[in-house]
Amino acid sequence: MIGLDISSSAVKLLELSKSGAHHRVERYAVEPLPQNAVVENTITEVEQVSRAVERCVKRSGSKSRYAAVAVSASHVITKTITMPSGMREGDMEQQIELEADHYIPYPLEEVNLDFEVLGPSDVNANEDDVVIAACRKEIVDDYIAVVSRQGLEPRVVDVDAFAMEGAYSLISRHMPGGGMEKVVAILDVGATTTHMNVMHNNRSVYTRDHSFGGRQLTEEIQRRYGLSFEEAGLAKKVGGLPDNYQTDILQPFLEAMCQETMRALQFFYSSTPYNSVDQILLAGGCAQIPNSDEMIANRVGVPTTVANPFASMSLASRIKPQQLSGDASSLMVACGLALRSFDS
Repeated sequence: MIGLDISSSAVKLLELSKSGAHHRVERYAVEPLPQNAVVENTITEVEQVSRAVERCVKRSGSKSRYAAVAVSASHVITKTITMPSGMREGDMEQQIELEADHYIPYPLEEVNLDFEVLGPSDVNANEDDVVIAACRKEIVDDYIAVVSRQGLEPRVVDVDAFAMEGAYSLISRHMPGGGMEKVVAILDVGATTTHMNVMHNNRSVYTRDHSFGGRQLTEEIQRRYGLSFEEAGLAKKVGGLPDNYQTDILQPFLEAMCQETMRALQFFYSSTPYNSVDQILLAGGCAQIPNSDEMIANRVGVPTTVANPFASMSLASRIKPQQLSGDASSLMVACGLALRSFDS
């Protein structure tokens, strides 16, 4: 099953294989999206996004017919409840529908609803923690339409924050103590939105979206040098801009990124019992800006590294290591989705 991450700026495809506990990158591709095809985490141009998915599949060479996609956590209502341990699934489904009615501000027939048993509750050993997730059908239906038009079968519709958590599990196992007893903030700085997902003991304890992203840098390049949006985006990636770009445009943008990181952390501290983080993992397209991790570490005072979920994976011969390394931080959600292939 391929992982298909449809963000505001690109479609990212990843296909993994697994042998024992070891994963291998088989195929991946990134296909840019036209401006405003996805706005505020909502697909607005189904046809354009569908064609980008088609190009992405062709470029990757994947023959898989099954796909996992993710909707934005900003469109999903999640709630963790407790249920008596050992309930039969049918009974649990009925009970959860009754519970969900209290938490979801839409008629249940207008939402897609699912749940997952997390395990025994910390409060009562005779109860299980169960997470409920609900998203409006109209949002989910657009993702299904985009994938289905290309002859793919959407096997899984996940939540991007949960997919990020799955990819993080590959990174945390190489941290001291396997990431336990640590508070790690994953900062996914995309084109238009910064997603913050904070992990404690390898479980997500906080998510929030902030309106800040790399498109601001692209638009400033466009404005300053009289380029089209596409030309500015390309110049940002491959270089060739005038000498004053670093000091006049890139440096102020990185300063703003540091400010946004501090602001995001303050929101986290003010709305949770936590008052510090042990590490920041930088993900998304802006993590590819050279020295962005060092700058954030210095300004914020928290050790910061660029996320790479593929660090311990082997690569198929068709994968170019340097290219994957450059894209790795942008592929966290796609990686989490591709890992769903191996759910037991």
